Amino acid sequence: MIDKLQMFIALAKERHFGRAAESCGVTQPSLSSAIRQLEEQLGVQLVHRGSRFQGLTPEGTRVLERALKIVGDVRALRDEMRVARSGLSGHLRMGVIPTALPMVAELTRPFLARHPNVTLSILSRTSAEILNGIESLDLDAGITYLDNEPLGRVAQTPLYTEFYRFICTPDSPWSSCESITWAEAATEPLCLLTSDMQNRRIVDQNLADAGALTSANVESNSTIVLVSHVLGGGWCSIVSKRLADIFAIGGRLASVPLIGPEVEHIVGLISARRDPQTPVIAALMEEAQRYRIRGA
Repeated sequence: MIDKLQMFIALAKERHFGRAAESCGVTQPSLSSAIRQLEEQLGVQLVHRGSRFQGLTPEGTRVLERALKIVGDVRALRDEMRVARSGLSGHLRMGVIPTALPMVAELTRPFLARHPNVTLSILSRTSAEILNGIESLDLDAGITYLDNEPLGRVAQTPLYTEFYRFICTPDSPWSSCESITWAEAATEPLCLLTSDMQNRRIVDQNLADAGALTSANVESNSTIVLVSHVLGGGWCSIVSKRLADIFAIGGRLASVPLIGPEVEHIVGLISARRDPQTPVIAALMEEAQRYRIRGA
């Protein structure tokens, strides 16, 4: 039953029989047969069929919700048994918003030092992709904003407060200023994150509150692209203080505090809400609490 539920989840995600079969490592006829057997066992039709996948039936949507919970609980149980047998181990998939990438090693280095048998994949994702990934079981945890847009039912641990800085080259007139307002920043040629990023929505909102229209000459989903354009001259940007501090070392860029107002948001670790948590997630949450206590 669990294997069939996993195939059904894959089909709902991929919305294509061939791609779902490939992701599960089975042939398409095997996947189709498993879905039909699942329908027979449950006594309902789960999938609208034609020459191709045409979506889930209402019953299929309800089954998907339960399937995600059942498969998640089974994975958690397997993790618990693995820990009981051989200690904490496994592979952790974590999505991180771009503005938090400069700090993530401060969390993961001590975590991996305490738990050397755990492996880790760190993926740059938007806040929406992180929530979707946790819900669909594609991600185990995420680092995202906790206090700006709705998170739904997730477990969360605050990590740090994000502040914002205007970055420019050392020869910019703003480089020697103690601060710059959001309205003043809007007068400069800006390169910013794309609108699917929550950080961009935060920036846009604060510019709008200052009575300024957002006009980005360059947009990217990568903070490194933004910084590289500023380093090359001709552009400025608004980034997190942590990222700005990295490139302000040695005077490569100037980092100017944004005021009027000075904005702050809480960034933290999230995961699916389970009781109990999987051993790996519980250990990661404990490390996040230590990180917070250290005042990092």
